[in-house]
Amino acid sequence: MQFLLPFLAVGLGSMVGGMARYGLTLATQNVSAFSLPYGTLLSNLGGCLLIGVLAGLGARTELMSAEVRLLLATGFCGGFTTMSSFIYELGQFVQGREYFFASSYFIATLAGAALAFGLGLLISGLILR
Repeated sequence: MQFLLPFLAVGLGSMVGGMARYGLTLATQNVSAFSLPYGTLLSNLGGCLLIGVLAGLGARTELMSAEVRLLLATGFCGGFTTMSSFIYELGQFVQGREYFFASSYFIATLAGAALAFGLGLLISGLILR
């Protein structure tokens, strides 16, 4: 039974992360500024921020067990972030010849995700002060 605990942690985290992502998508579907898929963008940026915090805390402390890291980082963040949705939506923009939106979305997601991860590391440092 002990070998199942990591799988259950990842599965539970993924389920909750996926539900949170879907809720965020529903909450942002009527945002009218530009025509970007804000739910996917925000889940990717928020997930990168959270995994940055978790990575920083995990690297500097022993606050989280292996199972908690699997639950939160692999499970929740994996279920919450949406690389496949990002690529699909990016492809929709390209197919529709909406190159400005495709470029904006691509840059906002990748640069934003990298910045969010770095901010997460900084936040974890502030938490540990």
